[in-house]
Amino acid sequence: MANTSGSIARITRELSQVQKNADISIAVAVKDSDVRHIRALIIGPPETPYEYGFFEFELKMPKDYPIKSPNVRAMTTNGGRTRFNPNIYAEGKVCLSILGTWRGNPGEEWSSAQGLESVLLSIQSLMSSNPYENEPGYETAKKGSPLPAAYVAKIRHETLRLSVLQRLETLLGISADRTSYLHLPKRARTEGSFSPSAKAGAEDAKEKSPTATSSGASSPAPEAEVEVPGTPPPVSQIHQYDAAATFAALDTASWDPFGDLLKRRFLWYYDTYHATISANIAAKGEKGKPKEGEHFKRMEFEYPPNSMEGTFQYPTLLKRLEKVKAGLHQEEEHWVQEGKRLVKEDGQLSTMLAFQFTQLSHKWNESNHSGSRMELSLPDKTNPFLWNLTFFGKPMTNLDGGLWNLTLHIPPTFPEAQPRVRFETPIFHHRVSGGGDLCYFPAKEGEISSHLEGIVSAVEDESPIYDPRAVVNPEAFGLFWGGEDKKKIYGRKLRRSAQDSAEFGG
Repeated sequence: MANTSGSIARITRELSQVQKNADISIAVAVKDSDVRHIRALIIGPPETPYEYGFFEFELKMPKDYPIKSPNVRAMTTNGGRTRFNPNIYAEGKVCLSILGTWRGNPGEEWSSAQGLESVLLSIQSLMSSNPYENEPGYETAKKGSPLPAAYVAKIRHETLRLSVLQRLETLLGISADRTSYLHLPKRARTEGSFSPSAKAGAEDAKEKSPTATSSGASSPAPEAEVEVPGTPPPVSQIHQYDAAATFAALDTASWDPFGDLLKRRFLWYYDTYHATISANIAAKGEKGKPKEGEHFKRMEFEYPPNSMEGTFQYPTLLKRLEKVKAGLHQEEEHWVQEGKRLVKEDGQLSTMLAFQFTQLSHKWNESNHSGSRMELSLPDKTNPFLWNLTFFGKPMTNLDGGLWNLTLHIPPTFPEAQPRVRFETPIFHHRVSGGGDLCYFPAKEGEISSHLEGIVSAVEDESPIYDPRAVVNPEAFGLFWGGEDKKKIYGRKLRRSAQDSAEFGG
């Protein structure tokens, strides 16, 4: 008999370890107390065709875990129509020896010494710079040769189109694609989210999957099949996509644990997305580069529907990218209006934020600070959901003399959704995107005071840690970490932006 209590304790401990880990490319979540059903987000590694893509998975932990491995299913599949990797099928199957879905070499099988984090890292390792070589028999294929290059090209395009743009469009209700991200009935967005195109759809989200039970449960997924290397999967496996089971497991009508995180990460990575799309538009006439409207090349190991089909449409992706960013800015404006409503209703959050502003403005505005300091104000003295921050650079550093204005937008669902911080005064900083969005990490996400401290810490950046997953300004990041000579150039650019900030208006 399985030790159920021991299994749950082990899962709970592993969830906590992943959540506390400094790896910002992996996130996990569970709904309520159901720790056996896990949602995971893996952000595509930099310098790969999966770069900063949002790939989601569901994991079901067996009762005798960790004796048996988790059951893992990919969810970022365009409704079962897109195979993102030789080992990640369109129908959601993830082929890994540690999961028992692939016969690997001796010693690669699952053992109780492995756990949740090792599974997620193993999946992430599939997202390499040359995923073509993941297919058995193609291990020696070189990245620059025609077929691997064509494979990389279409994965890069679909990573942007499906895992990033379609995902964000669905969250904001501005989907350019008529198919939903998970090929499921229309659902409500994360609580407090905003649709710049329409407010309709909330009633549709109440619909239930016709094959799910009234409680939202469904038949358990079949045991993972072991695949024999070099042989195609059975026809039934290729053509079946268990959308009903996925829908029931996710309870998508009310639960999207990564919605807010994806919005903030989109703003972080916007410059990289924009640069990738722009580079492909500029290179459309070069030899070996895909042309606009050109069909994806099908690989020898792909066979519909377990393949990646489509055409290159980078100019369209650029328009969609800009539209998503505009939608996120409109959402922030919506937060301000919702804040006004909550103030009129004398809501608990508005009262708490007003009290915190009074306390924190006294601390920051009237106290002496040896380093950088900020002054806090409210553009609308009755609305504590939008704060203005005036940042004064630390003396005797590259920030010396700098005077920057920032905005702090607080969502009406805080702390479930997190604030967004933007520099309104231009600054050249490797933690600040070209649009002014700041990459920072508060020690306590539920406390505004911690957010303010995190802002100062990120800008002062006195103990920098190299992390290519936190590239929000590619140019500044390249100079900052590019060696001594380039770092000097970075310092000069930062000092210049500090000097210019006063002229800009501070």
